[in-house]
Amino acid sequence: MNTKRIKLGLLATTVAALFSVNAIAQHSSDANVELVGDIKGTQITGVTVSNDGRVFVNAPNWRDGVRFSVAQVTDTGEFVAYPNSQTNECVAQSEVRKDCFLAVQSVVAHKDKLYVLDTRNPKFKGVVDAPRLFVVDLASNEIEGTLILSEDAYHPDSYINDLRVDEKTNRIYMTDSAHAGLVVYNLDDNTSYRILDNHKTTKAEVDALSIQGKPFTMPVQSDGFALDTLNDTLYFHALSGYSLYAINTSDIEKSSNDVLAEKVRKVATTGAPDGMIFHQGNVYLADLEKQEVQYLTPSLDLRTLVKGDVVNWADTFSIYNNALYYTNSKIQDAGSDVSDMTFEVYKTALPARYSSRN
Repeated sequence: MNTKRIKLGLLATTVAALFSVNAIAQHSSDANVELVGDIKGTQITGVTVSNDGRVFVNAPNWRDGVRFSVAQVTDTGEFVAYPNSQTNECVAQSEVRKDCFLAVQSVVAHKDKLYVLDTRNPKFKGVVDAPRLFVVDLASNEIEGTLILSEDAYHPDSYINDLRVDEKTNRIYMTDSAHAGLVVYNLDDNTSYRILDNHKTTKAEVDALSIQGKPFTMPVQSDGFALDTLNDTLYFHALSGYSLYAINTSDIEKSSNDVLAEKVRKVATTGAPDGMIFHQGNVYLADLEKQEVQYLTPSLDLRTLVKGDVVNWADTFSIYNNALYYTNSKIQDAGSDVSDMTFEVYKTALPARYSSRN
């Protein structure tokens, strides 16, 4: 990742918005939050819930001692390697195999499939072979295919971070949080390419964040992602930054930065988020510096959904049955040894006005 440093004082200057956002405090008591499961000694980042209510998480390969890459959280709160222990054994053995997870950063359940995003970049040492998506059939609990990025879709230092599946265009969109840019995978012909590579809209805006009174000095590029399938809009956001951008999915094509940049619009100024999700008009996102889960309404009101001790680097979101699920990855506190740390999956009710069955 780019480690260029700037003064913390620049943080305040990035809050100038091109569009006005009204900050409105809403219900935020942690009484509305329910623990789904917690695990000691294994840091988890991603969470997703399938259509039948199964909860899946992933553990990134950032240090020694990682016990699994992907796990299902059972009804009793246990974390069981998924789809099986063999597919998860490479992370513990530091083994590179085509049939085995190596450095998973995200899991997304979409209809009857689970998409497992493997960065193939263990411990941020560089991509050892091509980043890929393992596609798991949720009915058989078996890997049915692997989608491998082409060489021009990633860089040697890429850390492909998150994904969204777009049925209308038959494409999968991904972010690269180490080398700024977005990645497009075309399911029609199994080709992939980058857009907005090293562009200002995908690059970190600041070199440091202030989290719990401490500087977090690892600039993170394009990270948060949300897809509005009703209005065919893709939202994206650098983690180390305060600008929420959007582009119409019909405008996404393999083209130069100059051409695509004309089609990108700034939506709002927000806090610095990690993961994001879109649901019924709202963009849900974290404010890492305030340790809150927030949502941006269609009228650009920025509202607080959850705050307090139950939010500690809200990393990834999923929505199921009127509830928002999120992980606490506690990245700012997690060093080389997390054996004494506990990481949680929580869920909280959606705002009543916008809730739905799924």
